Order: sequence, then C-alpha cells, then structure tokens
Amino acid sequence: MMLELERIVEAVCVGTSLGLSGIFYYYYRKKLMTVDKLNNAPLLSLDGSLTDIVNTSPGKCLQYVVIEGTVQPVGTPLMSQFQEGTTPAVAGVVQKVLLKDYSMVWSNLYQTWMHRERVLHERVNTVSFSLLGSDQATVRVLCPLNASQLDMDTIHEKFHPATLDWTDMILGFWTKPKGQLETERMLKVGTTLSGVGELILDTDQVLKLRPPADGSEYFLTRLDIHTLRMQQESRALELKVMACVLALAGAAVLLWVGRRYYRTLRDRWESQRLRKEFERQDSGPATENDCVICLSRTRGCVLLDCGHVCCCFSCYQALPLPAACPICRQNIRRVVPLYQA
Repeated sequence: MMLELERIVEAVCVGTSLGLSGIFYYYYRKKLMTVDKLNNAPLLSLDGSLTDIVNTSPGKCLQYVVIEGTVQPVGTPLMSQFQEGTTPAVAGVVQKVLLKDYSMVWSNLYQTWMHRERVLHERVNTVSFSLLGSDQATVRVLCPLNASQLDMDTIHEKFHPATLDWTDMILGFWTKPKGQLETERMLKVGTTLSGVGELILDTDQVLKLRPPADGSEYFLTRLDIHTLRMQQESRALELKVMACVLALAGAAVLLWVGRRYYRTLRDRWESQRLRKEFERQDSGPATENDCVICLSRTRGCVLLDCGHVCCCFSCYQALPLPAACPICRQNIRRVVPLYQA
C-alpha cells in the first residue's frame, strides 16, 4: 500500500513539474513573440501626416505600430461618483468601481485562520475616447478593456470595518468578518498613453487603434516604448527561468525514480543469483548437515556476522524480520552461499 502511494506521489510530482514547465514555456514563447513585435514596431508621430501614411498603406492598415498621445473623450466624459463637488472635477474615460469583502476563515486542513477576499460588486463604465497629438490630430481608441496593460489612477479607496451582530458571533467559530474595501479607479482625461496595436483608416476617414487581428498583444500604457520593451523582456526572462526550473525539477524526480528503480532491480537480480547458488547447493548429494529448521534440505548458507552454518536459503528467507540467527539469535547482516568441496 505504501509503495503504491509513493508511486502515485512520484507520478503526480513528475506530471505537475513537467506540465507546469510546458505551460510556462508556452507563455514564454508568446511573450518572446511580443518582444520581437515590439522591437520591430515603428513609433509614429501623431500629427497631420499620419492620415496620409495610413491611407497609402496596403488595405489602409498598419498591423503593429506605436502611437503616443493624451487621452481626450469623444463626447461627455465620465465623472467620479465619489469626488462629486471637488475642484477641479475628476473626469475620465474608463471607470472601474470595485467592492471587496475581507474576512478570516478557519481552515481544518492547515488548522489555522486563512485570509479570504471576495468581490461583492464590480462595475466598469467606458466612453469613446481618442489619443490627441500635435496639430490636433487624433486617433480613436477601440476596445480599451482588451488591452493587456491599462494603467488607471485610484480616485477613491475606503475601508469599512465590519460591525459584528449576534449572527456573526454565532458563526465566529468558522469565519471572522474584517470589513469591506471600496475602490474607484479611472483612466483620467489628459493622461499620456502609449498605444500599441493595429492602426486603420476607417471609411469615415477616422484613424482608429484596435487590437491586432493576428492576436498580438494590445497595449495602452503610460510607459514609453523603450520602458515597455524592457518590461516585456524582463517578463519573458522570468517565464523562461520558471520553465527551466520546473523542467529541471521534473528531470530530477525522474532521475531519482530511475535510480531507485535500478536499485530495486539490482537487489532483485542479486536475490535471484543467490537463490540459484543455494538451489545448486541443495541439488548436490545428500549430507548429514541438514537444515535445523526444515530438516529436509542441506545447510547451504553462512549467516553473517556470527558465521553460523545452520539453515538453507529458503528457510533463511522465511525468517521473521529483523532476521536473527536460529542458533545464537544475533541479527543477520547478510548471507553468503556455502560451497562444500
């Protein structure tokens, strides 16, 4: 039973290590492709000549480019619901309101209190916006929520401690409420962004930045293109290191299992060899030196360290563990065949 459990644990360890290594390697390859595309992506100036550049491109589309500009709403911007009446008013184009519940829950598995958080409410609002450059040139930004890195400011954050009532006191054996955290984050008007994606010229002669059609990463970030490239290269390196570490861990477990399996086979081969030697001794001519245990087979083994010759190999194997000499009761460290001339 224990041997089967050990084999199951070994198989789980090997499978988990190699599986996670494969997953990290897959994401490393994807991140490496993103780094290559960022290195080859041209940085275009957001001015009046950009429309002519896109208009002369095949299909009026530039597949992967970098645009830098300031956020400007197309229509009426979103106003912060927690900063109403403040001067100046906080306006944005993307708003995310989040309410989280924090509590402590007793874990029977670890026999300790564990931290738990739950999202009670989440609301995301957006309005159409553009990136504004020089000469009042604009590029409409599409699908901002699909961007891999959308940097927003925290406008409001407030923690409401829990007030305990009689039900909480009854359930306090298993859970202890801590409180609720209320946050509001916004992409504010006037924020300078770097947009990386597919640039098209629509039929209404409006430049639009959208997620690439080939599945490449779409970025809307405050970082400049040089810093963004360095950040993505660092993340690719982290994924590569994790993939290598997990692969080495899986290989180490495989080597350990293989070494143990080889030792088992070696012991089995040695046991079979000794059995054949003793059987060869037992098949010889009958002597007066019969086994003191079975009284039928010839004494064919020397028990060490005491050195007594008193039993056959089959009876030695049948001795209860830890095996002791039938004559002097000293523990048997090893046994060797007895060769009689």
